[in-house]
Amino acid sequence: MSVRRSPAAHRSNAAHARVRIVGGVWKRSLLPVPDLPGLRPTPDRVRETLFNWLGQDLSGWRCLDLFAGSGALGFEAASRGAERVLMIERDPVAIDALQQTRQRLGATQVEIVRGDAFAWLARPFESETFDLVFVDPPFNRRLAEEALPALVPWLAAGASVYVESGSPVVAPVQFEQIRADKAGRVHYHLMQIRNGA
Repeated sequence: MSVRRSPAAHRSNAAHARVRIVGGVWKRSLLPVPDLPGLRPTPDRVRETLFNWLGQDLSGWRCLDLFAGSGALGFEAASRGAERVLMIERDPVAIDALQQTRQRLGATQVEIVRGDAFAWLARPFESETFDLVFVDPPFNRRLAEEALPALVPWLAAGASVYVESGSPVVAPVQFEQIRADKAGRVHYHLMQIRNGA
């Protein structure tokens, strides 16, 4: 989850000093939330719904957390058996918190990269592809719509993409929307890459 820039639309960061992992080997482990303006991790019940949609066991999955923020989504995936979780985050304070959490949990399958998500996506394509991508950019900036088409080369066949936004997101032509729901001001969607996209 990335840094939110709309504090008026969300509860204050003080309400989110820590969040818990809701399932897997690190169930109930607490994750620190850095004191950054507008940082709002994906709520527990939304993450629980998402992983009910996906299935509880992600063994062998390769995951990309594109706007990592607190790392709640990425560490949740790792807790549930993901083989690899790559987190992209540009804020140095958030990076420090992610690295501390990785060390504390012994999450050796998690790699943390400091950088801009769009710059990372624009790199020359490498051989690695992902089975699941979390797209949860800064709130109310409509960055998800921009990120989705850029993700296509990085997705394995049949890959799923989770999108969280302050407004509904229409799936681009390369994707099929599988599930969608709303919790408060948060709209969340599960999409899947179409065959041959």
